[in-house]
Amino acid sequence: MDLIVVRENLEGFYADRNMHMGPGEVMPVPGVALATRKITEAGSRRIAEAAFEIAMQRPVRKVTAVHKANVMRLTDGLFLDTVRDVARLFPEVTYEEELVDATAALLVRDAARFDVIVTANMFGDILSDLASELAGGLGLAGSLNRGPEAAAAQAQHGSAPAIAGMDLANPTSLILSLAMLLRHLGEEVAADRITAAIAACLADPEARTPDLGGTLGTQAYAAAVAQRLGDI
Repeated sequence: MDLIVVRENLEGFYADRNMHMGPGEVMPVPGVALATRKITEAGSRRIAEAAFEIAMQRPVRKVTAVHKANVMRLTDGLFLDTVRDVARLFPEVTYEEELVDATAALLVRDAARFDVIVTANMFGDILSDLASELAGGLGLAGSLNRGPEAAAAQAQHGSAPAIAGMDLANPTSLILSLAMLLRHLGEEVAADRITAAIAACLADPEARTPDLGGTLGTQAYAAAVAQRLGDI
């Protein structure tokens, strides 16, 4: 499997990203909680353009729009209409659509059928974790928050406070996130070298962290990656 999940990250079912002021969740009476989901044409177009631009740089050149428009007709309907508009501008890219629940099942059955997945915030949050586990765990996937003026690289899984300071964390996700940031900045050679060094370590059973059946701690694994980076 070799796929990218392109996830909208400013809207959707996230309480801190829906309103000009105040959260997107309310409890009008005890025992009743309501959440507001915001989808805009501008946000959908921005993420769709990013997905197709990424697909144009990959051999397969395929984009799958993931949605639930059969239920959320207005919000996911707007998302799909906008992605379709963008798809018409990229005739070289194969375009398809899948329901989010079907996508989850298809990822487990045959992840190789996907190339670039573009979707709304909450769906992307869930599907990217699923894809990471299929690849071997959350500690193995790179992640990049990319905007029109700035980008921030972070481990796809977030922090791991339960093992902080214990030399147990697998830093692969953070290192690959750095490679994604370098690639975004145009440093293709550096990004390729880092990715190759990671691949070399993962291919060696003696150069893995405990979560992948190895024995190396965080520091020793980082040193192993650095050594292989120097050999490339």
